[in-house]
Amino acid sequence: MTDTPVRSERPSARALPLASALRLARPSDTWFKPALSVVVASAAPQLTLLAMGRPDLVMYTMAGSLCALYGHGLPYARRAGAVAGVVLGMTASLAVSLVTASLTGSTAVLIAVGALLAAAQKVVCDATRIGPPGHVIFTFVSSAALFAPQRPEQIPGHLALTLGAGAFAWLVAVAPALVRREGPERRAVARALEAAAVCAADPGPRTRSAAAAAVHAAWQCLLASGRPTPVRRSLERLVVHAEAAFAAPRTGDGTVDPDRLRAWAALTRARGPVPTPPPAPGTADELYGIDAERAARRTPGGRRAARRALLRRLGPGSPLLPVAVRTLAGCALAGYLCAALGVGRPYWAIVTAASLYQANITLSWNRALQRTLGNLLGVLVFAAVLPVSRISPLALVCCCLFFSFAAEALITRNYWLGSVAVTPMALLVLEFGGSHPAGELIGDRILDTVLGAAVGFLAATLVTNRRAAGRVERALDALDRARADAERTGADPGAAPATRDRARRTLTASLVELREAGDTAAGEWWQRALPEQRLLAAEQAGHRTLAATAQRRGPGGDSPAAAHAPSIGAE
Repeated sequence: MTDTPVRSERPSARALPLASALRLARPSDTWFKPALSVVVASAAPQLTLLAMGRPDLVMYTMAGSLCALYGHGLPYARRAGAVAGVVLGMTASLAVSLVTASLTGSTAVLIAVGALLAAAQKVVCDATRIGPPGHVIFTFVSSAALFAPQRPEQIPGHLALTLGAGAFAWLVAVAPALVRREGPERRAVARALEAAAVCAADPGPRTRSAAAAAVHAAWQCLLASGRPTPVRRSLERLVVHAEAAFAAPRTGDGTVDPDRLRAWAALTRARGPVPTPPPAPGTADELYGIDAERAARRTPGGRRAARRALLRRLGPGSPLLPVAVRTLAGCALAGYLCAALGVGRPYWAIVTAASLYQANITLSWNRALQRTLGNLLGVLVFAAVLPVSRISPLALVCCCLFFSFAAEALITRNYWLGSVAVTPMALLVLEFGGSHPAGELIGDRILDTVLGAAVGFLAATLVTNRRAAGRVERALDALDRARADAERTGADPGAAPATRDRARRTLTASLVELREAGDTAAGEWWQRALPEQRLLAAEQAGHRTLAATAQRRGPGGDSPAAAHAPSIGAE
């Protein structure tokens, strides 16, 4: 750890936003992919059960179908394994819930198991960085199953339905590889080029950090994409240009052209050929080091290193531990309070509380507002559509599919907007098991939402996360080491190109981790003050080193543009 002292002052609470939490954003550039995937993955099993006269089994196939929501930002080689893991994790969570429900009818025990599952799902999803929709889908499925009537002899058949639907969802998730094999890589590189263009046009700490994160994500996507292809080679060269654009200042002779980067991004995102850029400053036609790094990840040593990194994120010193405790306490308290107030199946209170817990208290507050508003509006939508859904079982299936699509189409604009569609879909699923009094469903859902959000956020404020500042300190130390390594290899004329490129990518990853750690800690309550001056100085020094190394790629590092870069180690 560093010897740099951290200022100590009395921990305090920070002001919480209101309007900004509800403001709509631009939709994701890939919103239609999970939306279409979940509709296709859900339609086939649901219509099959409907034809067989067993709509009461839809809940179990839906558990597998929802796995199609995951992995859409991953290259297909990585997506296949990730979605398979999601299917197995979903089945395991459902198995625990079904076995518990078959063994006991005690509401207290069911709530305790639901809270434990929610905390475990939160930690595993965050540690594996599976991405949206994260742990919420797991918690929704496992909590609902806890309060569904179950007999032991039914469990194998129900789990088989989940596995079958999950296998079909896996096929839906990876099928686009047959049409556009490098689609995820192209989108990741296009985002990097767009972020680099913004940074080149308007340099500043915010745009530079965003560009660094986009470039880092593009490298990670390419490294995980499998064997090299001509298209991936062109994509790698494009990322080199994006990296040079955000790492080095724009020169007077137009070395960095934002318009050209945007044009490349548009062509990369489109279905035509990937643009073939000229060699970036200081590079040969091929990108040095990417193949060596990709190969190193596949060796036994590389796989062991990946497992050790995962275990560190799950270990006793993990920064995820306070969030896990928040999730456990908040879900348990919300469930018990709703049960005490007479809610027969308080699983929605558990789901509401679990959905709140984000990286820090400020983000959890945002999610509490969004979830509450979206659920309350969603209840009104459910009341309006319920008569339509009861026309026939086919109408019920169509309504569920419509809201599944609408949820994914809207949720990237803002979480509350997506919740307006998620709430009626979740309530309509109950209709497959038989009609329920509308007033009872609506009343329970409103009570569960309000109490779940209030108690969940209260737990977040009471369970402090003092580890956020420690994560910043570790990120600062890691950045110092990465910067020193990049300076050393960049200044060594005998250093292998692969070594220089690997050091540069490590430095970029360290800058991204520091920004993420700083943003997380800045939104946390009840902790010591952050070393803000050291944060700023470390980021500036890291970007200066990155600018210098980005201009000195290749065997000789003698590009004309290198004269415009700051010298290695310049302060």
